[in-house]
Amino acid sequence: MSDSTEKENARSLPHSVWPAQALHRLETEGADSLGMTLYELMLRAGGAAFDLMRRQWPQAQHWLILCGHGNNGGDGYVVARLAQAAGFQVTLLACDSERPLPEEAQAARDAWLAAGGEVHDAQASWPEQVDIIVDALLGTGLNRAPAESYARLIEKANRHTAPVFAIDMPSGLVAANGTAPGAVIEAAATLALIAIKPGQVTGKARDYVGQLHYHGLGLEPWLNGQQAPMARYDAQALTRWLRPRRATAHKGDQGRLLVVGGDRGTAGAIRMTAEAALRAGAGLVRALTHKDNIVPILAARPEIMVDELTDEALQQAMEWADVIVIGPGLGQQEWGKNALRRVENSQKPMLWDADALNLLAFNPDKRQNRIITPHPGEAARLLNVSTTEIESDRLLAAKRLVKRYGGVVVLKGAGTLIASESGEMAFADVGNAGMASGGMGDVLSGIIGALCGQKLTLYDAACAGCVVHGAAADAVAARFGTRGMLATDLFSALFRFVNPEMLNNKA
Repeated sequence: MSDSTEKENARSLPHSVWPAQALHRLETEGADSLGMTLYELMLRAGGAAFDLMRRQWPQAQHWLILCGHGNNGGDGYVVARLAQAAGFQVTLLACDSERPLPEEAQAARDAWLAAGGEVHDAQASWPEQVDIIVDALLGTGLNRAPAESYARLIEKANRHTAPVFAIDMPSGLVAANGTAPGAVIEAAATLALIAIKPGQVTGKARDYVGQLHYHGLGLEPWLNGQQAPMARYDAQALTRWLRPRRATAHKGDQGRLLVVGGDRGTAGAIRMTAEAALRAGAGLVRALTHKDNIVPILAARPEIMVDELTDEALQQAMEWADVIVIGPGLGQQEWGKNALRRVENSQKPMLWDADALNLLAFNPDKRQNRIITPHPGEAARLLNVSTTEIESDRLLAAKRLVKRYGGVVVLKGAGTLIASESGEMAFADVGNAGMASGGMGDVLSGIIGALCGQKLTLYDAACAGCVVHGAAADAVAARFGTRGMLATDLFSALFRFVNPEMLNNKA
């Protein structure tokens, strides 16, 4: 797919995200609002999937369609009928059950049979030549590993050379949270129907969804009148938070940021946080660190004001600062513990990361003036659970973290989650595998801290900062690839995203 097509598709995705359990209500109430039956809605879903596949794979002649025993399978029967009517060769395999099909799916199956279509058993041999595989096995209701008959089809589809197109969800991927409890379809593309689900943008989604597309089935006017409980943000959303600066702006308007950390041997961590803050538009950045780090930081970036971390310097700097970031390279020795004990009493906006979070896990407290930015391992320590438990339900983990620690939580990872104590939740739908390298979290802390200093609320600064961070990494990856990306490589791309009016500038 071309870059222009990908960008156009990203713009077409809604910024609302709905929990999987809300989908049945959205379907029924949405259809009622248009005077439609659920079967008519299924016909629209199958038609939307068919049209997208024809555009994506115009050369595909033999379609293999895998249907489950639910309404997702019903969508597959509709696709099969449309493809056959258009002159394509269609082979349909179905997983049967002792339970009757849902009414709408049965109607779709009957229409396929009436049109001369055949339904083959799930164990039937596959045709020698297949150009595209359509996954209509399991929908949004899955919450456990697929049954064996489904798992065999999923694994066989994944081994095949033909691209796989998933209707609504890649089968085996849990729509509610993006976990993969068993076999999962590795889709080349997925068409989200009616709404974007959490499992399409977080957890294991990036491994299985492929290129995500969306179709509202004509329910968009009605959906726009509903209040979605979650949001999906990408680079297109940055203008909601970031505006061009006034011509008369001065450094005092852009925030005074204090960064605390960098024990002996970790000058790089605090330097990256401080420089990221400057690159994200902070007016003044002051770093308090171990005395051995002062000269290296000044030599690398003279715009950073650097002092030795002492009790007196810290007290003075906290009075001076508008926002405080603590944790990068802080360590867990007495030097770092002492600094955190003093900073934790401040009522100013704060961001805690890295070793500040590890220390917080030993002495938990709750406060409203703080952003915490744990990766899954740090989140596990903060909740006293395993990392596996965090990753098994990232939404629940974010909610538990914000309930226990207050303020705003940024749960990092593929599909970073941002949650506030007031119940707001968003997904940063940006970023790539190149960010799996040291220092990326230090850069994120600096960006978010800088945006707090530019008078964004804690929640908005966290959302905007995560999007800026991931979008900058995507820009670097688009130019050079993901392997070998360094955290400091993002600095050259940050300009574009903290100045969103420049996003369409080709220079």
